[in-house]
Amino acid sequence: MEGIQAGLHEECGVFGIYDKAGGCAQTAYYGLYALQHRGQEACGIAVINDREQSFHKDVGLVSEVFSKDILDRLNGTIAVGHVRYATTGAGERENAQPLTIKYVKGTLAVVHNGNLVDVDGLRREFEYRGAIFHTTSDSELIAYAIAQDRLRCGSVEEAVVRATAGLRGAFSLLVMSPQKLIACRDPWGFRPLCMGRKGEAVLFASESCAIQAVGGRVERELDPGEVVVVQDGEARSIRDNCRGESHLCVFEYIYFARPDSVIAGQSVHRARVNAGRLLARQAPVEADLVVGVPDSGLDAARGFSLESGIPNGMGFVKNRYVGRTFITPDQVSREQAVRIKLSALASEVAGKRVVLVDDSIVRGTTCRQIINLLREAGAREVHMRVSAPPFIAPCYFGTDIPDRKKLIACHHSAEEIRDMAGADSLAFLSLENLQRLAPDARCGFCQGCFTGTYPIENVEGKLEDTP
Repeated sequence: MEGIQAGLHEECGVFGIYDKAGGCAQTAYYGLYALQHRGQEACGIAVINDREQSFHKDVGLVSEVFSKDILDRLNGTIAVGHVRYATTGAGERENAQPLTIKYVKGTLAVVHNGNLVDVDGLRREFEYRGAIFHTTSDSELIAYAIAQDRLRCGSVEEAVVRATAGLRGAFSLLVMSPQKLIACRDPWGFRPLCMGRKGEAVLFASESCAIQAVGGRVERELDPGEVVVVQDGEARSIRDNCRGESHLCVFEYIYFARPDSVIAGQSVHRARVNAGRLLARQAPVEADLVVGVPDSGLDAARGFSLESGIPNGMGFVKNRYVGRTFITPDQVSREQAVRIKLSALASEVAGKRVVLVDDSIVRGTTCRQIINLLREAGAREVHMRVSAPPFIAPCYFGTDIPDRKKLIACHHSAEEIRDMAGADSLAFLSLENLQRLAPDARCGFCQGCFTGTYPIENVEGKLEDTP
């Protein structure tokens, strides 16, 4: 992935469970483990036990933040959990989720995947009403909005419906009150959120793989704008905010989601293989070997191989013991980081014409270093194929895509990028083929980062503090 040191970063991941039998913290722990790919900066779990809320959260991976003793203390019948990659707001512990609040109506815990637009304007509006915020995360704005509406509503689910109706942006979220677990998806459907069951327990997760990982059965995905309320083990749907629109982030299929997940009826693995097949038809090349950049380039490389008939091989060995938060403070360290994380297999690539398949090019620095690794290992030619179109615009809905000044495709043609990267040829997936990426998907897509056109109007310049 071009983001191996300086490109894209993951989304966040949410997991929730309502189980009258208890033991929800342990289930949430395993669910978050399955979602670790969506965020590695921080994580947390909050639970309700006999209407009393407790929680634990910190910076670090799920396995680092939670111990058996901590999980044993978090016994409860409702739990919500979160893995975080910072988009809006810094990555300190204070911004870790769940966000937990106490107010006159009791307690709330909120976990959120996505990004609101016009965060600064919302914060100012709430502060003029007397709000005091303890974090820089836009998720706290959502929690505050729900709490305020709860003072004027007869139920917490009504407050969620009213509060989220006035929000603009991406928010797949879970809200836990002393008696209820509430799941909500934004009316545009930017971020995935699915529902399942394990016996009598009701489960929610950002991806189907997390529900399956805890032994659950996936029932369906929430529709854009839908709110699902679980109380006493029974689930009911509220569709007041449903607009019949769908703009799922297409990059879920290209990079973010785990290959074994199914989103909107489309297998993520098959979508990536399909991207490789489309690339092979669009930009064929004579070569001896196809290799993918671990991990998200591997499926697309397989597709390219299947379509072209060129053998698919293992071109790189990835160091599985280097975390994604590996510190790279300067250019020399960043270049060294690539060598620490990846090494080319000379026995596979030496003397061969290699097709290198990756999922994206953001700044362009990493792909140059990866191509150099292949050259140093003896590759005779390196032809790069990218399973996404060029990035020409930032994302305002939760993906850490830099502003235009840092996007190489905004300033250079494909030929110039090829020369800068040191490749013999270079091709990006076309916008036309992007439409064919996920033929089984029952949804529309947001492609703003590739087109500069967004489902929500007047979003540019609203996320100035996004990293």
